[in-house]
Amino acid sequence: MVRFGEFPGELGTERLWLRRWVPADAEVYRGLWAERDPRAMRRIGADGRPTVEEIRGWLTENPLTAAPGLGLLPIVRRSEGDVIGYCGLTVGQATFEEPEIAYELARRVHGQGYATEAARAVVEAAAATGRSRLWATVREWNTPSFRVLEKLGFYRSDRITEDPERGNSIWMTCELR
Repeated sequence: MVRFGEFPGELGTERLWLRRWVPADAEVYRGLWAERDPRAMRRIGADGRPTVEEIRGWLTENPLTAAPGLGLLPIVRRSEGDVIGYCGLTVGQATFEEPEIAYELARRVHGQGYATEAARAVVEAAAATGRSRLWATVREWNTPSFRVLEKLGFYRSDRITEDPERGNSIWMTCELR
């Protein structure tokens, strides 16, 4: 069995700091869900759930890490000190050995290069763990995410997960070695 190095709980870039979740991040995390495109999964339900309190409980019990060596980290702008989204590695539809990169940013900061900057730090950290490949699944309608991934060296694989309701997911991959 191949052993991978630990994925760090903190990463820094020129403008951003990616760190572990704290309960105070629950409002921001719920806000991301609330503004998601209706075609995306996991939105706030008609019943108002999950609530901020439920999300705070998740962050306290399991701070969005699926296993050692993985995890989604909140993205904090250094200059403002505000949480603007998250980025990290998850098993998702992939594997621990070849995880998915995932990111989501608040609409108010779209188009400022933050997703690319945060994702680049995550890709570099993933390579440092000894992994050889990353995946990303992107809905075919999500043009901005394709642009971010292409800047990082991801390319389309031949794999597509069909979903007539939400749009097909295109599998992107990046060789790390």
